[in-house]
Amino acid sequence: MSIVTSQATAAIGHDDAMRFLPVGDSMTIGATGDFTWRYRLWQHLGAVCPTPYEIVGPRTTLYDPEANAPLSHAYADPSFPPDARRHLAGWGEGWLHMAPAIADAVREAEADVLLVSLGLIDLGFYTDAEQTAANARTFITAARTANPHIRMVLLPVIPNVRAESDAPFAASCTRFNELLAKAVADLDTPASPLLLASRPPGYDIHTDTYDGTHPGPTGEHLLAAAFADAMHQAWGLGGPYARQRAVVGGPVTAKV
Repeated sequence: MSIVTSQATAAIGHDDAMRFLPVGDSMTIGATGDFTWRYRLWQHLGAVCPTPYEIVGPRTTLYDPEANAPLSHAYADPSFPPDARRHLAGWGEGWLHMAPAIADAVREAEADVLLVSLGLIDLGFYTDAEQTAANARTFITAARTANPHIRMVLLPVIPNVRAESDAPFAASCTRFNELLAKAVADLDTPASPLLLASRPPGYDIHTDTYDGTHPGPTGEHLLAAAFADAMHQAWGLGGPYARQRAVVGGPVTAKV
């Protein structure tokens, strides 16, 4: 069950479409040949949203491992519409990088809902749990300068291969998740509600990722479900994620 503190009082959307902006690191941008959880969520929203919606953001590409840059357009489903591919995510980017960028992204995209999966890369390479949580608070404040009624769904750091073998890193992930929950409780308001999504139930790094960190097809479904179910449970937005989507995902993407 997701953590809910306030119910929203401000209306989502303007003109006739809700605007969802996915924000994240390598698990969100995806790499060449991935479907991405963004694609899975787009499919879900198309099936359950009774009103128009848009996926927004300043970027559309996947990360290209050969070029070591976000240059790929080779999604696993080439029919994934270009407009629905939009996001603000980057390989190797975390709260540290997104906090300075989020206000402009929200303003330019006129985003209504942020779907955020960040933290692992920060803890792994840039900042400790306390500084990462401080950057998350800066991100939230900055987003609200662009839209005082922005809604945010925040995903905690989920299981990963490093945490399985590195006890201090695992403790850092746990500590950050505690601090993120506190930030949600402290900063949540009726005008700009914050929601801490649940860790995807049953998420297994040995079967739901292709390398212990990055989601394969089943992992993509589980991440999409975490966001979709949180919004439905807390705000009545959309509908519950169809459970069959979380176990049937197409061929596993091979990575090198």
